[in-house]
Amino acid sequence: MRIVVSFVLFLFSSTAFAQAAKWSDLDDCVALLLGPRKIARERDDRFLGKVAETTARCRGGERAVAFRGLPWIDWANYWATADDGSTSRGVFANVPHLGANGRGVDGALLDLEYQRMELIKFNLFDNAGTYEEFIRGANNVAGPALKQWTAMRLPESHPSYAAITGPDGRQQCKGDLIRFRNLTGICNDLRNPAMGSTNMLFARNAQFESTFPDLGKNELARNRHGERLGLLTPDPQVVSRVLFSRDAYSADTPNVDCNLGLGTPDNSTKANCGYQGAPFFNVLAAFWIQFMTHDWFSHLVEGANAPAMMKVGCDNLTPEQVAKIGCRPGDVIDRGLVAQADDPASFTHKDRSYLTRAYRTMQNTNTAWWDASQIYGYDERSRMRVKRDPNDRARLHLEAVPTMRPGAGEKQGYLPAFGPDDPIIGQWKGQETAGFPDNWSIGMSFYHTVFSREHNQFVDEFRRIQKATPDADSGLRNPSDPAKVIRYRDVTDDELFEMGRLVVSAMIAKIHTIEWTPQLLYDEPLFNAMNANWSGLFAENKLLKRVSAKIVDDLSKSTDPFDATILYSVVASGAGIFGTGSTKRGWSLANLDDVNGGVNHFGSPFNFPEEFVTVYRLHPLVPDLLEYREWNNDPNQIRQKVSVMSTVRGKATPAMREHGLANWALTMGRQRLGLLTLGNHPRFLQNLPMPRLTESPTQMIDVVALDLIRDRERGVPRFNEFRRQYGLRQLRSFDDFLEPRSTAVVPIERQKYFVAKLRELYGQHKCDASKIITAAQRNPDGTPINDCLGFPDGTMVDNIEDVDTVVGWLAEFSRPHGFAISETQFQVFILNASRRLFSDRFFTSSFRPEFYGTLGVQWVSNNGPGPKRWEPAPSNGHKVEVSPLKRVLLRVTPELEGELKYVVNAFDPWARDRGKYYSIDWTPRMDAKNDPAFAKP
Repeated sequence: MRIVVSFVLFLFSSTAFAQAAKWSDLDDCVALLLGPRKIARERDDRFLGKVAETTARCRGGERAVAFRGLPWIDWANYWATADDGSTSRGVFANVPHLGANGRGVDGALLDLEYQRMELIKFNLFDNAGTYEEFIRGANNVAGPALKQWTAMRLPESHPSYAAITGPDGRQQCKGDLIRFRNLTGICNDLRNPAMGSTNMLFARNAQFESTFPDLGKNELARNRHGERLGLLTPDPQVVSRVLFSRDAYSADTPNVDCNLGLGTPDNSTKANCGYQGAPFFNVLAAFWIQFMTHDWFSHLVEGANAPAMMKVGCDNLTPEQVAKIGCRPGDVIDRGLVAQADDPASFTHKDRSYLTRAYRTMQNTNTAWWDASQIYGYDERSRMRVKRDPNDRARLHLEAVPTMRPGAGEKQGYLPAFGPDDPIIGQWKGQETAGFPDNWSIGMSFYHTVFSREHNQFVDEFRRIQKATPDADSGLRNPSDPAKVIRYRDVTDDELFEMGRLVVSAMIAKIHTIEWTPQLLYDEPLFNAMNANWSGLFAENKLLKRVSAKIVDDLSKSTDPFDATILYSVVASGAGIFGTGSTKRGWSLANLDDVNGGVNHFGSPFNFPEEFVTVYRLHPLVPDLLEYREWNNDPNQIRQKVSVMSTVRGKATPAMREHGLANWALTMGRQRLGLLTLGNHPRFLQNLPMPRLTESPTQMIDVVALDLIRDRERGVPRFNEFRRQYGLRQLRSFDDFLEPRSTAVVPIERQKYFVAKLRELYGQHKCDASKIITAAQRNPDGTPINDCLGFPDGTMVDNIEDVDTVVGWLAEFSRPHGFAISETQFQVFILNASRRLFSDRFFTSSFRPEFYGTLGVQWVSNNGPGPKRWEPAPSNGHKVEVSPLKRVLLRVTPELEGELKYVVNAFDPWARDRGKYYSIDWTPRMDAKNDPAFAKP
């Protein structure tokens, strides 16, 4: 059976026979006929994204072979995985799958699939008490195939305990608890009611033993780092100012009236806080990800950490050094909240010893589901901050703003500001209403307004249908009486409000999956991969989609760990994760196995891992100054340079109302965001006022330095071990970061400057070959990796093991084409981007009219009411549906229709010409040639 399964996997993922059919490459491609690479049995024998020379040549020719020796993944060098210059021009190059370009893209997808399979197998570490079952198994079921855990039960003290607990003690959610998304996230999985809910513990993707390396809890950590690490070692403020500041390398960062990121009082257009821009990604994308993380995770309780305060560096410097780099010795911050600080228990299985959890744990004080909790709340207190329209309780409250601005969108209104009776802390005073109001700025104001309007658009369309056909079947059903038809007239305000939340949550997830991420990772393999995550590789072939969906349903019942996890994840790429289990023949709301049948947690309860949090430290994306424009007053003209700092917290409210949603959309849609690299962090974030820190003499904080401190507090492995843990090849010295190819986005002189600074800050040591430093990876010859990293014993080697993970991936100057992030960050996404869809019932088996209503299913499927809409011309060789965010913006800011008609992806700078195949050139479209953003510096 396993041989047959492997053969099916091979054909399904790699189209190996087709790849072997290109005559000119037959000698190199024929090796692929021998079968797929085996999934590693042990974590130190993983794929690492590196292929054999013959495989590389088959998929990318000599270019792919030439770069196999670098530590970075191979698929980025295959045919057709970059821009037009990466494509083969051979006679048969574009024959689907058979030609060179097809082999390159298919080969990249196969590599990505292998990485995901091994990540699922080796990188799931739950902190909440289930890890021993994952290793041992339970009830004669292997751990990776387990689907229910005692640790995911609601406690007796929970208000819903009695409603879901049977006389035998078993828990199963039902009735009203499974109709919609619950406020605290309970009962998403009917048999694991606490999973993903508010205040559950963050998980880990790294082995527990590799976490908290500065504690030196095991021999490998001590061998790897010696005594060189600490919460403030290396000094986080020094690292921030030397490696992260936008003026750290001044050759390409013009600075005119920047004023530490504040610009000028009159918002002069002459002000300039120079930053390296990413030409294929806009500022809408920068604020989008902050909008997302507000929904996914939080370590804070109502905007604060633990009450105890601590210093944040800049201590052991002379006054001259302090003045030179601009740090502040007086800064303090509240310590991070810790749920468990005692040493974890251990257990033994098959002669191996395991920890039951990481050395310390932290709570996710938000829900872990993609449930728009930043808008709708995540507990009772946060829900009290959410305002509903007093004239229609199904709508969110938006109020009219007196204005002379034109535009149909203005009639849809703006969020009200918090009032004196709202449950908020002092720093949120004057802000607009939201469930999660922390870290507020014009970007958060923008997206909360957009999706509040979108919620109301859905309600208004439902009301229109309700009025026209009151006795028609709404599609909605109540699990307490599943056979009863609920007519449009029967739907209550509260039911419609919760339907709106389901629709908005799904639209947000869809935008992130098939619009934001494919622009973040702008190349053909990732376009295919992300669309496969959502709708499947067989989206256009209904027969193959049905067949693969049936196979996925069968695999979901398997107790074989390979079939239930590895093969399941692969075949799901054909059917698509979204809607898994929802189209099953005979699906019934009365059958709770059908309601819950589409979820798969791969043997480990879902929550976000701490490592996922760290790769979303994306502050360089944000510019210091926003290039403000007006949609009805020559959009090509920058009218002001508005500092982001002038729009934070309560200042966002007047900024939004004075200038209007459409103008802010144009402003952020046209401006490119900052490149994720060293020397490119916003200046204002290093000098952020924090009035709540009443015990601080400065009442300021360097957010960039704080990122480093929080990662250290939360035990994130340092960069090199982080890569090993995720199945990526290690680096041996700081020089490995250098990318000398002419296609490098960062100039080589700038790269060398920062490599020298890395060596200066992190230092070197005399290596000891007797010290083994990791169990996660081995040398190519199979020997253990030691302190010398392949250099002779006693050599002075770089302290690359000590580099903070954020520093490391910002120093990755070599990246796949079109990647705004590093390959290290991306490896974390490969695993977690899929899991958060696989695990969510409302995106899988409960994506049905019984929950969303008929209108809701249509809305999410077609990106809005009515049929699908298509762009008039192909993009990058694909027929393209009008993207979900573009359609949302057309609904909530209809005055932008003239600007948006040129836009294919709302996160691509709106005036940029997309050009040929995945071009990342910063060139204007025809009507934007006089836009100063495109002028040569």
